[in-house]
Amino acid sequence: MKKIFTLLMICALLLVTGCGGDDNSSGDKKLSVMLSSNVVSLDTAQCTDSASFEVIGDCIDGLMQLDADGRAVPAIAESFDLSEDGKTYTFHLRDAKWANGDDVTADDFVFAWRRHCQKAGEYSYIMGNTVACVKNADAVIKGADPTTLGVSAPDAKTFVVELDAPVSFFPSLMAFPTFYPINEKFYGTLSENSYGTSPETFLSNGAFALSSYIPGAANIQLKKNDNYWNATKVALDGFQYQVVSSSDNALTSFKNGTLNVVGIGGNQVEHVQKDAELSKNLKTFLSGYLYYLSFNQDPKNHHAGALANVNLRLAISNAIDRESLVNNYVMNGAKATYTAVPIEFAPNAKTGKFFAEDQKQFADVINFDVSKAQEFLTAAKSELGKDEFELNLIFSNEGDSTSKIVQALKSQLESNLPGVKINLQPMPKAEYLSNVTSNNYDLALVDWTPDYNDPMTFLTLWTTSGCEIAEHWSNADYDKIIEDCTTGSLAEDYDARWEALYDAEKILLDNAVIAPLYTDANSVLISPNVKGIEFHSVGIDRVYKNAKLK
Repeated sequence: MKKIFTLLMICALLLVTGCGGDDNSSGDKKLSVMLSSNVVSLDTAQCTDSASFEVIGDCIDGLMQLDADGRAVPAIAESFDLSEDGKTYTFHLRDAKWANGDDVTADDFVFAWRRHCQKAGEYSYIMGNTVACVKNADAVIKGADPTTLGVSAPDAKTFVVELDAPVSFFPSLMAFPTFYPINEKFYGTLSENSYGTSPETFLSNGAFALSSYIPGAANIQLKKNDNYWNATKVALDGFQYQVVSSSDNALTSFKNGTLNVVGIGGNQVEHVQKDAELSKNLKTFLSGYLYYLSFNQDPKNHHAGALANVNLRLAISNAIDRESLVNNYVMNGAKATYTAVPIEFAPNAKTGKFFAEDQKQFADVINFDVSKAQEFLTAAKSELGKDEFELNLIFSNEGDSTSKIVQALKSQLESNLPGVKINLQPMPKAEYLSNVTSNNYDLALVDWTPDYNDPMTFLTLWTTSGCEIAEHWSNADYDKIIEDCTTGSLAEDYDARWEALYDAEKILLDNAVIAPLYTDANSVLISPNVKGIEFHSVGIDRVYKNAKLK
């Protein structure tokens, strides 16, 4: 699945040859970085989780990269030209090498993009006509000849991409790992299905290279790649990732100097804020993750698909006190959210205004209003001929604060909606994912992280042919707007497209297809001697190529 219910990975640390963070007597400039989950795959056609994408991003450069402010800037592509109709990008590659000394060529991009569509993994969709609109991508994903994909290499330093429709955010997409190159010659020497399973089967062209890695292992070692095109700007000699599941342990280690950059949440944030010294090192920022309740409208669910009733869904959405939820249970700087797109995400290219800046624009259908919620519930009871509803809420039991959040939701809904009972069903992440993708749930606590910096990364989820989480909702008007905004009549008119996306969001929230809850935040403690780690709300969460030790 796309990065659904992705856990927070906000903990990074500095470990120096068996000593605390301020002792660097060996002279090595190395970090030891904490992950909250294992890296499963380093194959861009197979991986789906943030941890894997992050390590790939350490080691591979794409055509573009995001700077500290999230803007797309050159990486392997020194520059690009765009045709007058906005449908053809011509990328001019710089002189860059792979870690084994081979030149990075346009053919490496052609090979990787064709391979990704052929593999038809979960992220292949991003090449197609709901996102990047690469010519013939959807057909190749479905089995067409990969040579028909709209990519070509006129020469070693020129990579041409043809689109089915203009995509205003296409350059920023090029920073996402799906669009990274693979050295075709190197790949051809590997046994089947072995790519990215070890340092020997993974080749870097980025700031760092693998020195130790086994899929699923708790420790990953990286070293500086001396063949990197921008190696003179990389200050670190390398670093290691260490999987640590408890943020309580992380905070303790930060205090005793073992860990130098850690992520905290819940009660830990309050504790740090009350500590004058610790609070000086606290950085909090919105992550781009949207948490929401998914309503499964499948008639096979409880009460013959009672959640197919829009008034019952509206009742639930308006009975939730989101402010209390973030202030008393999430407690990491998250913000209550009343839109289907997260706060402080997807700025308008012309005005700079974030898409979801107006959090009251849909207040008539999504708010905390117990009286209105009970009016919706009364209507639902009348329409369904029922006075009581017993609904199962499933959630992944991984994460420090999740159980507190769902307990709060249960309490609010049962207190504010007479006759509604919520059964909480915690389960391991793998089981949770299996249930949501097989539609075996009534309510599900879901989080979604954006893959690219445009509202469409969320709004396409609820088209009839959208995400793997099928709410069993379909609306022809909604589908038509999304289609018009991707490959249709609105694709070439930026202002009209932007306004049409609000129209789509209104349809979604008028129908209470989901109940948005909050935009999550990262609260990070950073040691004063660690500088330059970049945090992004889209694509790769953390970037270390510009990190330094004082």
